[in-house]
Amino acid sequence: MSGFDFDALYRTESRRVFATLVRLLGDFELAEEALSEAFRAALEQWPREGVPDNPRAWLVSAGRFKAIDGIRRQSRFVEVDQETLEAFEAEPAGDAEAIEDDRLRLIFTCCHPALAPDAQVALTLREVCGLKTEEIAHAFLTPAPTLAQRIVRAKTKIRDAKIPYEVPAGPELAERLDAVLRVIYLVFNEGYSASSGSAVTRAELSQEAIRVGRLLVQLLPEPEAKGLLALMLLQESRRAARSSPTGELVLLENQDRALWDRGMIEKGVQLVTEALRTRFFGPYCLQAAIAAVHAEAPSTAATDWSEIIGLYDVLARLDPSPVVALNRAVAVAMRDGPQAGLALIEGLLRDLSGYHLAHAVHADLCRRLGQKKEALAAYRRALELTRQEPERRFLERRIAELKS
Repeated sequence: MSGFDFDALYRTESRRVFATLVRLLGDFELAEEALSEAFRAALEQWPREGVPDNPRAWLVSAGRFKAIDGIRRQSRFVEVDQETLEAFEAEPAGDAEAIEDDRLRLIFTCCHPALAPDAQVALTLREVCGLKTEEIAHAFLTPAPTLAQRIVRAKTKIRDAKIPYEVPAGPELAERLDAVLRVIYLVFNEGYSASSGSAVTRAELSQEAIRVGRLLVQLLPEPEAKGLLALMLLQESRRAARSSPTGELVLLENQDRALWDRGMIEKGVQLVTEALRTRFFGPYCLQAAIAAVHAEAPSTAATDWSEIIGLYDVLARLDPSPVVALNRAVAVAMRDGPQAGLALIEGLLRDLSGYHLAHAVHADLCRRLGQKKEALAAYRRALELTRQEPERRFLERRIAELKS
């Protein structure tokens, strides 16, 4: 038992165990309490009895029985639905495959159309991925109390409307796919580029999003599901090169491409090629195609920027947004020079005034053009907005370089 890492176990298994407990108990709050009780029991028993062969199944079983015991104790003071209690006791925990798929069931429950889109995202990030309310609030520029209320209302809606804990079938599955893809993508983004904290990335979140993306492609191999999985794999392939051994941010142009995961790149390119051939693709496929151009280029200078701009043009027609326009402007700057990019970006800053990367890009182009005063102001604004420590250090270095 010596040396066993309970913190690592909690990071890797807690949301899996939680998802199964939601299925078994039918209530988010009850499942959260059961999860805490299960890990508390493990901390007490495993040092004496040893780690079980299947820690996840042990935790599920312990949490379920702790919940049943709690309900039985409660029944002495308030009336408890005996039929529900008997159902809890009779329901088997399920085999390893059923437990593994519970997270996919939980995502579809959190993305039910009865819930508002912003509630779907918040609930999935909180309950499936275990992000703190404050982290989600920062990521979506929402006050934490507002977001907490949103999550509580969503849980209440699921309970009162008796929304089933299941993956839908047939036409309903396709109808709900868009919401699920959107949520998986947002989870991945938080892992790929953490909104706050001491690290550039949060591997457990991006890897979880990829795992669920693979499950979804197996379940429903639609072009956009494949496109999203391709996009995540192509982005994730660069993880090892995106920060230095000391945790500092490394820009794309400075990354050691030998560190990129070629297996992920090959799989991502294969998936996006399959999806594009159907001609029924959408925004995720187009973003994956852009990521594939980057992944297959030997260097930043040798990247086919014209192809990337063309793909952004199609994406802007299909799914226009200020962020898409910003990324296209960066590609224009790489092909036609910083002045061409700056002319486009200055027209976007009003819509992106609260987005730190827009100000960072603006600052970089001003720096490259020798516009020191404008660059300093833009870097300082970006620094005010970012909460990720490596990004803050990077921006502080840029400011110090300009001042010196």
